[in-house]
Amino acid sequence: MKDKRAVIQSLIILSGIIILILSGCGEKGPPLAPEIKGQKIAAPVELKIIPGNKEIIFSWNHKVDNEIAVIKPKYFEIFMAKKTLEACIGCPFEFKAIGVVTAPLMEFIIKIEKGFKYYLRVQAKGEGSMRSEYSKSVKFESK
Repeated sequence: MKDKRAVIQSLIILSGIIILILSGCGEKGPPLAPEIKGQKIAAPVELKIIPGNKEIIFSWNHKVDNEIAVIKPKYFEIFMAKKTLEACIGCPFEFKAIGVVTAPLMEFIIKIEKGFKYYLRVQAKGEGSMRSEYSKSVKFESK
């Protein structure tokens, strides 16, 4: 009888320890600064590529949202990734900053070469380290 009681108590204690250990699992991220409603910059939208012979014109739009993101950007940073047309599908690529455009301008001219795929995105930036999320990416193939 005492053996059964000892086994049950051991199982209860062991279960409690396991629950405590598992409740602390998960990846912790860096602390986030408090966010004031609307005090951020919206990501650029409506990305377009106008192809030319040896260059493309990359343009976008930016809208201020009076509830979510009321801050107007000071400038936009443009990012590009470049791969050959024969590069494997699904292979990773790295975006690199290629230029900056001061607001309110919202277009950037990029020289291109034949035989490459170009992936472009843009990020709105404000004072200090304030920045929007990256825009969606657009792709252009130069054949």
